[in-house]
Amino acid sequence: MAGVGGELWTLAASGGGSAGFGVLLIVALGVGAQWLAWRIKVPSILLLLAFGFTVGPGWAMGTDKPLIDPDSLFGDLLLPLVGLCVGLILYEGGLTLRARDIKGVSRAVFTLVSLGALVTWVVASLGAYFVLDLDAKLSALLGAILIVTGPTVVGPLLRHIRPAGQSGPILRWEGIVIDPIGAVAAVLVLEVILTGNPAEAPLQVGVALLKTIIIGGGIGLASALLLLGFLDKFWIPEHLQNPVSLMLVVIAYSVSNHYQEESGLLATTVMGVFLANQRRVDLRHILEFKENLSVLIIASLFIVLAARITPADLEAVNWWRTGLYLTVIVLVARPASVFLSTIGAGLD
Repeated sequence: MAGVGGELWTLAASGGGSAGFGVLLIVALGVGAQWLAWRIKVPSILLLLAFGFTVGPGWAMGTDKPLIDPDSLFGDLLLPLVGLCVGLILYEGGLTLRARDIKGVSRAVFTLVSLGALVTWVVASLGAYFVLDLDAKLSALLGAILIVTGPTVVGPLLRHIRPAGQSGPILRWEGIVIDPIGAVAAVLVLEVILTGNPAEAPLQVGVALLKTIIIGGGIGLASALLLLGFLDKFWIPEHLQNPVSLMLVVIAYSVSNHYQEESGLLATTVMGVFLANQRRVDLRHILEFKENLSVLIIASLFIVLAARITPADLEAVNWWRTGLYLTVIVLVARPASVFLSTIGAGLD
């Protein structure tokens, strides 16, 4: 044991040593952070970000080399892997979204992902323009990105807080459904920026939006029906049901993205939601597997993304402007979005 510990310490001191050590550290820190968060009763996302920051820019500040460098570790596969992981998280989240859970308050969910998203976009964009001093195009793009609350953030927070009443189901639905909406919105805004011709922008946006809905929604629905048919006819043995389910999610995400950028997130979400609300096949064993997989993916994602920050990135930040902008997002954009979206929704 002492020899193993000494070897790990030598690897750490040298900046990681190997790809295997990097992957080992990501998984160990991710799971360890979630266990420690459970023990001290804080949201796991806080410790995940702290651990990722420590082995990334924090370590680099003291040794001139991060302990984990995700870009070197995964290379060109990093961003595709992150996207696929988010797609798997959305699929798992979709499997938990049952229409009966929001009976009577479904309008609040719809308004949050439509009017609420618009309010967040406008306030976040104006804040970026006036507070961060970005130009109008970049402000609009940043505002579109910040529409997303996301299951990777909302899920762990809900697990920690456990809100009573309808707040939990509403937030769970919004956090999952808003993710593909925000991704598509960001892509559409970027397309408008790159077009350079305002007269052509509405047509291009309309075509891209229609393609996203048809391709992403269609492939997600077809994948769900295919899995459902196989399970209903007992064409898949029990020990292969989870692997086949995982395979179809990866195929749906990849094929959808191939034909329309960022539509893969919509495909995996639609697939999960459709399966969650059918009554032909019991999918509890698949959901249990996906929940365990989702915990591991979320843990690894936050470690990796936080570790990607560099000391140069931190030096370039105007902390006063950034702090003020975060205040606008947290204390203005989100409350305004929720307040306007839940007027007359029957919530206390």
